[in-house]
Amino acid sequence: MVTFYRRLPKFDVVTPRSLDEALGLLKGNHDGEIRLFAGGTDLIPRLKERIVKTPRCLLDLKRISDLDYVREDGDGGFRIGALASIASVAASPLVRARCAILAQAAGSIASNQIQNRGTIAGNICNAVPSADSAPALLCLDAVVLCASTRGARKVSIHEFFTGPYKTVLGEDEIVREIQIPGAPAKANGVYIKLSPRSRMDLAVVGVAAMVSQERGLLKDVRIGLGAVAPTPMRAKMAEAMLKGESLGDELLAKAAKTASEETRPIDDHRASAEYRRMMVEVLVRRAVGQCLAG
Repeated sequence: MVTFYRRLPKFDVVTPRSLDEALGLLKGNHDGEIRLFAGGTDLIPRLKERIVKTPRCLLDLKRISDLDYVREDGDGGFRIGALASIASVAASPLVRARCAILAQAAGSIASNQIQNRGTIAGNICNAVPSADSAPALLCLDAVVLCASTRGARKVSIHEFFTGPYKTVLGEDEIVREIQIPGAPAKANGVYIKLSPRSRMDLAVVGVAAMVSQERGLLKDVRIGLGAVAPTPMRAKMAEAMLKGESLGDELLAKAAKTASEETRPIDDHRASAEYRRMMVEVLVRRAVGQCLAG
């Protein structure tokens, strides 16, 4: 059976050349009358399928070159501009050296064409529970810088997602950049995506882990999970079980089981809730093991 997309509905398109111009146009926006457009890899299909309300105007942010960057911040971390493409983050020597976990996650998102068009900021703003960048950003304790004509505010990535397709972002706000603090010393990270066709499909389960050791003990453990709850999440109870301990097979198995019990997955056409819990247990065990082996 062939599925034909509908044609795009009618709306105006405006291409601001600066952040201030874009914020001015967004001022007073309400009820989705104006929607932001960066890569459009999520929004355009949803508009075609009438999943989202047709806006009066679409703001194409691609011409705001000042927002396209990946650069150091001077404190051991780095910043990702709102228009930095997924491909540029995945290939960035800075990201690969400082936070390989994020480069892995970015590299697992869809096709090369999508990666060249889409943005990491757009990936989190779309707020799909299966967003590949989200578990890694949760492990990195990322901070989202949001801007409006009222000023700028910083939002922890842990507070950014409020539900499927929902964030704390106001209708008059734009994500200006994502700030990544310096990772713990000697920390290794890995992102594992489970999907039918590898990166070409949405994650059935996504697991990110970041682990550091000191004198044979687990000094810091962070476990981020995607596609297993209404929002991307950290497995806090499993992390607490592992921190400060000397890792053995029995402890790791127990922590992985705990991580699976913290999730709230759903049954859908891609996988059952039971299968997702089982795979969380398997992949957490595998991800933490790979961090220690690295």
